[in-house]
Amino acid sequence: MIRIFLTAPVALSAGLLATPAFADTLIYNVDGITIDEEGEVKRFTEIVFDDDGRITHVLERGEERPEDIEFAQDGEGQVMLPGMIDAHVHVMSMGFAALTLDLSGAVSLEDALAEIAEFAEENQGRPWILGGGWNQEKWGLGRFPTAAELDAVVSDRPVMLERADGHAIWANSLAMEQAGVTSETEAPTGGRIIRDAGGAPTGVFIDYASSLIADTVPVPRPEDRDTALAMAQQRLLENGITAVADMGTSIEDWHTFRRAADRGEMRIRIMSYANSLETMELIGGTGPTPWLYDDLLRLNGIKLYVDGALGSRGATLKEPYEDEPSTSGLSLTTPAQLRNRMSRAALDNFQTAVHAIGDAANADVLMAIAELSETYTGDRRWRIEHAQIVDVDDLARFGEHGIIASMQPLHQTSDRTMAEARLGEDRLGGAYAWRSVLEVGGRLAFGSDAPVEPADAFAGLSVAISRTDADGQPFGGWRATETVSREAALAAFTSDAAFAGFADGRFGRLVPGERADFIFVDRDPLLAAPSAIRETEIREVWVGGVRVLSK
Repeated sequence: MIRIFLTAPVALSAGLLATPAFADTLIYNVDGITIDEEGEVKRFTEIVFDDDGRITHVLERGEERPEDIEFAQDGEGQVMLPGMIDAHVHVMSMGFAALTLDLSGAVSLEDALAEIAEFAEENQGRPWILGGGWNQEKWGLGRFPTAAELDAVVSDRPVMLERADGHAIWANSLAMEQAGVTSETEAPTGGRIIRDAGGAPTGVFIDYASSLIADTVPVPRPEDRDTALAMAQQRLLENGITAVADMGTSIEDWHTFRRAADRGEMRIRIMSYANSLETMELIGGTGPTPWLYDDLLRLNGIKLYVDGALGSRGATLKEPYEDEPSTSGLSLTTPAQLRNRMSRAALDNFQTAVHAIGDAANADVLMAIAELSETYTGDRRWRIEHAQIVDVDDLARFGEHGIIASMQPLHQTSDRTMAEARLGEDRLGGAYAWRSVLEVGGRLAFGSDAPVEPADAFAGLSVAISRTDADGQPFGGWRATETVSREAALAAFTSDAAFAGFADGRFGRLVPGERADFIFVDRDPLLAAPSAIRETEIREVWVGGVRVLSK
């Protein structure tokens, strides 16, 4: 790109990162796309931002430029988009996943065991073998893996591996021994221990039972957390993501974010949701925090859980699972507990984001919102995270009380065959029902649930408009009546994701008054084929008028 000082002829290298913004910077000759104040797509050719990184002008071709431009840059005709916003991630888990064993690419149990053995051999100094990403459904295993299978490849050190959905762990015998887990160990409320015919634990612990093993793992040091955050930020920026909603922030996570920001090392914006009422109160006290560090960080509220996940049959259903009629899922909170916690948060204007995957869980949250809305009025922006399986009779409730469905398009392609097996064809009418949510007056915010799925907003855009996977399957799209328009999908990954996190007016759109968070990409997602959108190349990333990544 060509940069020009309009006050003095100074040459700059095009490869520099973290280029500082100058007073009234103009970027011209761009194919700009954003969502305007009315929620409509707006195209522009020039953008101006000030030395605070706030946009002052968005100009269409032929519009007169302001007179006080001090610095100009040629966009060389490239596509400029708002920075993508991932409305549901686990920032620190992303970072730690990048530093530990990743089994997401394993296509069979044999593959996974080979990767575990190789990782253990290459990391002899690690006291524990930690990682995640395994998925017995993708392996076609028809059951959960076992401790004995882990023991065959690693028996000298404890092993704990998190399932891809984050709702189960797989441990070896040494890990169970160190945790004191035996046949007599009872699962905590909201948890399940997979056992053999004799009642002995086989090595898989679901939802709250995971803590039986996880609580014995050494706590990461502050420097480990700092490294993990740096890794997570790099992964997000490489995918054009400039802001996220962090779901389940611990007090240690919050201090990690603050340390990075204090050092000037925070490069993404984080809308934070505490992992408990105690953490919420420790961080926010009497209400959500102010926006900190020039809109880089804010505690919005709390993340709550109602049920588990489909993959581990922890999602709560109105009827038993089709492929395991003995269970209808695993409730993580009672209806009374849910309402008490939501009420406590709402009392001090904290926003609630409630995890609900099964149709019974979603029905309970929708009912709780209806009840609490009678007491807690005003702009609450109630969020339901995932909303994967909803009874068609309950869908209309998303149009009431300003409910936001925070959904992850990639879950649909990853889970569709499993959803068919778990529920059967007749119960899928409200499965991943993006268009239905919009049609009844609800709002969408799209994300990835990273590291459960890759933090890839452009893959998410592709799925949202096609309901097909990376191979273009199934032909015509899975339950294609639930696709959304390209414009709605882009909004759900930008302006609507910002709205869902009370960031509207601050970032998420390229309009005057908001932060100059934008990316340059090699194609127009409103025109490219779904398969081509997946291949989008991120060329530059700017946050607050500062270039933080260039390729």
